[in-house]
Amino acid sequence: MQDPAQASPRTQHREPWNKGKLIGAKPPLRSKHVWSIRTKLQVEGQTRDLAMFNLAIDSKLRGCDVVALKVEDVAPSGYTLDRAMVRQKKTGHPVRFEMTEQTRQSVDDYIRAAGKKPGEFLFIGRHGPGQCMTTRQYARLVSGWVGSIGLDPKLFGTHSLRRTKAALIYRRTGNLRAVQLLLGHTKIESTVRYLGIEVDDAPAIAEQVDV
Repeated sequence: MQDPAQASPRTQHREPWNKGKLIGAKPPLRSKHVWSIRTKLQVEGQTRDLAMFNLAIDSKLRGCDVVALKVEDVAPSGYTLDRAMVRQKKTGHPVRFEMTEQTRQSVDDYIRAAGKKPGEFLFIGRHGPGQCMTTRQYARLVSGWVGSIGLDPKLFGTHSLRRTKAALIYRRTGNLRAVQLLLGHTKIESTVRYLGIEVDDAPAIAEQVDV
């Protein structure tokens, strides 16, 4: 057994990865936050960021799927589709999502401005057009968007964008099954946890869902 006194300084002073970080579920953005970020990006002429932000909100995709989007996933003929389908990297299951008119317009503007063509990643990273943006780069962008409107970036993350529209749909309709399909969850329990529904309410809500 190793003498604690002989342990290396690196082992003794190793800090936990989450020191100083807030972990756990990140809350969704509110409607006023979405509009504030969207307006700021429009005013600043941030064409790519506006398209990415709008797509992230509408698609409800995980960050790894947002950055992996290719032009043909949303605009196979040069113009953004009303509805698209993407196979999720985490589950392997396809998920459909609709894009609002303002999202379609922002993506169309970005595709034209950037000269994007089918076969290319929609959002490229720093390593060139052959590689997509990394999830870390995406997370930094989200922090910047959130911080630009006065919110604390530590409290929000890429999952905040994924949860935003799902939470709004649930609050307005109470349709848990619809939200499950939109998020691509295989189990209704996952959706209950994801939306942060109170544990005491979960069984009653789940019983109302026809699978």
